Amino acid sequence: MKILFIGDIFAKQGVLTVQKGLSKLKNEIRWDYCIANGENAAAGKGINGRIASELYDMGVDGITLGNHVWARDEILYSIDSDPYMARPANYSKQSPGRGRFILDGKAGPLAVINLSGRVYMQPCNCPFETCEEELPKIKEITKSVLVDFHGEATSEKCAFAWHFDGRVSAVAGTHTHVQTADERILPFGTAFITDVGMTGPGEGILGTDRDSSISRFVTGMPVKFSPQKGEMIFNGAHIEIDDKTGKALRINRLNFTLRLDD
Repeated sequence: MKILFIGDIFAKQGVLTVQKGLSKLKNEIRWDYCIANGENAAAGKGINGRIASELYDMGVDGITLGNHVWARDEILYSIDSDPYMARPANYSKQSPGRGRFILDGKAGPLAVINLSGRVYMQPCNCPFETCEEELPKIKEITKSVLVDFHGEATSEKCAFAWHFDGRVSAVAGTHTHVQTADERILPFGTAFITDVGMTGPGEGILGTDRDSSISRFVTGMPVKFSPQKGEMIFNGAHIEIDDKTGKALRINRLNFTLRLDD
């Protein structure tokens, strides 16, 4: 089973970069399932049903989210009815939506869990305990399990991956918009990368306009952010899993630039 995981999609430019990037990658690699973190796909903060539908039409099979899941009220109209969108499973059980979904195609079933870290993030339940609760139910369906761990602290992501090494197939870190170069297979068969990175404006500061971001740091005054123009970056990971054992066989980082006007 081969999985393409796309790092945090940022704004409309990021959505267009997904479309162009997938077209490029189809000539280079193969995947059975495409998962994308889309929590910043709507103008750089949040997502809505229309954008989710656009991503599905492009070939994305499932969408994970994060701490900006509730940034746009319109998500409340579609998150309950979308079977392939997951918000953090360790948010309140009273929250709309679901914390995991199952993709079941020719390659066999793949479970995708979304979790939020707690270090420097908004309050939520323990991601370790939540995963322990979810895994027995998931393992009745499939051994192939991918976790999108949406967190700020690299240490928390690393601790999670090592704790669940051999019990989940892959842990893909998201949230910081900065891709890390530590992709590896842990000793008991879990593929891990601390942060997959970002898909969107590559010449900005975490996707936002440079001048606005610099002004905020220099003056300390609030500013209105907008996406940076120019060259786009596509960050992702290509992961292969043995669907019989649920162990990862390989993980490769994807990092390339595109111009939307080419």
